[in-house]
Amino acid sequence: MSPRRTDRAADPSARGLPLWAAALAAAAGGFALDLSFPSAGIWPLAFVAVALSLASLIGRTYGSAILVGALFGATFYFPHIDWAAHFLGDNPLAWVPWAALAGIETLFMALGALAIAAAYRWLPRVTSPGPLRHILTALLVAGVWTAREIVMGSWPYGGFPWGRIGMSQSESPLAPVASWVSVSGLSFLIVLLAAALVEAVRVALRHGPRAPRSWSALAIPALAGVALALVPAFPTTAAGEMSIAAVQGNGPAAYLDARGPYDVLDAQIAATAPVAGQDVDLVVWPEGGVDADPLRDPAAAAQLDAQVAALDAPLLMNAAIDDGDLVYNRSLLWTADGPAADHSKRYPVPFGEYVPQRELYERLAPSLVGMIGREYTPGTDAPNMVVDGVGIGLAICFDVLFDDLVFESIDGGAQVLAFQTNNADFRGTDENLQQLAVARMRAIETGRSVVNVSTVGTSQVIAPDGTTVVSLAADEAGAIVADVELRDGTTPAVAAGGGIRAALTWFPIAGLAIAGALADRLRRLGAAARPGA
Repeated sequence: MSPRRTDRAADPSARGLPLWAAALAAAAGGFALDLSFPSAGIWPLAFVAVALSLASLIGRTYGSAILVGALFGATFYFPHIDWAAHFLGDNPLAWVPWAALAGIETLFMALGALAIAAAYRWLPRVTSPGPLRHILTALLVAGVWTAREIVMGSWPYGGFPWGRIGMSQSESPLAPVASWVSVSGLSFLIVLLAAALVEAVRVALRHGPRAPRSWSALAIPALAGVALALVPAFPTTAAGEMSIAAVQGNGPAAYLDARGPYDVLDAQIAATAPVAGQDVDLVVWPEGGVDADPLRDPAAAAQLDAQVAALDAPLLMNAAIDDGDLVYNRSLLWTADGPAADHSKRYPVPFGEYVPQRELYERLAPSLVGMIGREYTPGTDAPNMVVDGVGIGLAICFDVLFDDLVFESIDGGAQVLAFQTNNADFRGTDENLQQLAVARMRAIETGRSVVNVSTVGTSQVIAPDGTTVVSLAADEAGAIVADVELRDGTTPAVAAGGGIRAALTWFPIAGLAIAGALADRLRRLGAAARPGA
């Protein structure tokens, strides 16, 4: 037996779980991670989930790392986004988009698990036993995990940044940390704490639970967690108030809903009626709140003119807008003089609002792709408007998931954020609550109030600290009116957000590559030094 094998046999911290136990840990971790998000919202389970996933990858062969990584990914994503099976209604193939999306996310998780397992394999070969090894291991593992999260949120077709670890903490005392380091930075810190806890358990296995170094190793992540929970949100500056009405029409706004002409618009108008006569500065309707193009449909335009006159306030509405040969998911600021400003959705949903490489996918699944008639073009304009001198930052539904767009709106002078969304395709699922948690984290991250308005719910006004000011439940028609606090100033998360994402992407990749190269070099030198080599 080689000396390395002898050392591993004598050191229980170097051995991984049996494959069956690792598989159970990974599966349990995936389910726990889903429960950390709404609707369950048991945020401490995010730490448990990450720790179980990491423990399942220590000592794994590369093949078994892919297996347990896929188990973790599948048990998280399949239940977490089961709402994707509702998009095509009662179609017998409605499960296909859900299985495809959860399946590709599972594949990404498996590939990332391979990289994490490599980090656990290589670092012991290039570092000496001791605290430094455990620190570097926790840092590299947390970095690789976060890099995987960033890549998954960026590619392919713009990515799917749903289910980020940091977004699970919208109700957690750690949420204010996002205003300093962004949601990506918060993800990194959460995984780092979990990785440090795993390393502390390994120290205890090596030296015994009563050894002083075991206690100190356990104390470090515990104290760090308490310290992070005490971090206050970065203070932005109060800049007055704006009276805003958000209207949830609860109309037939789903893609496959049966409806007649103007049914969604009529529902919005009916729900807006109680706002008339109140002193409001802006009325916000949700994404898809107007089921006609008011720039081409005089009847729809006349209805909007009547609304603005009755409300004595501008109306921020949204519709599918033809612009030459292109169609945009576009928000318009409708005033007494007609449309005064507009913004088009930057990230239309792949396979929902357009089909990338349509000819290819039509050959693969013609009946399903044929059901998606929409082909929205991505917008390129700034996500900002000005209403009575107040900067409004915009994000249309899926756009709220993308850091760059939200941060761009703050850089453009947004003093309040308006998020327009249409959750009607996922009525009765957790999708709207998961997206609402994202909106809450955006409020904390940017230090801005958020007006989150949906066609069918849940609509809320959220304060800059993430607390709910006023709410309208799902599946109810109505309007909420609030004096919304305006804020100036830029949080460190916004100011350094791009740099934080870049650092959390490239530093871990570089660190893993260096560890791998050094481990390979030492292996070659060891092989050359053996007798008979």
